[in-house]
Amino acid sequence: MTAFRTLLISISFALAAFAFAPPASAGDPVIDAAISAGEVGERIDGYLGVVGTADAAIVRKVQDINNRRRAVYEQAARDNGTTVQIVAQLAGEKQIAKIQPGQYFMDEAGTWQRK
Repeated sequence: MTAFRTLLISISFALAAFAFAPPASAGDPVIDAAISAGEVGERIDGYLGVVGTADAAIVRKVQDINNRRRAVYEQAARDNGTTVQIVAQLAGEKQIAKIQPGQYFMDEAGTWQRK
């Protein structure tokens, strides 16, 4: 089996793991409200980001969710023989595809865009 084929299989398994991933906010009403208000958005690298400025409580919650996401990405990378960066990027693409119109995401250039 070629290295490329192995990588594709690993990526497929990682994507399957995220098909049933919880919502971006993990059910946190404060983060849900911040996403709806345009204060928090999805980044292409698989993590949440603060769009502009937000109060310290929102920033802490975003960091907490990102820490939990990183742990999931690390496990998926170990399980599938790939890197955390690849898993996170794939997850970011999936999360951005799920956001609602009017919500924000950060593109590959690092610019916040409204869907």
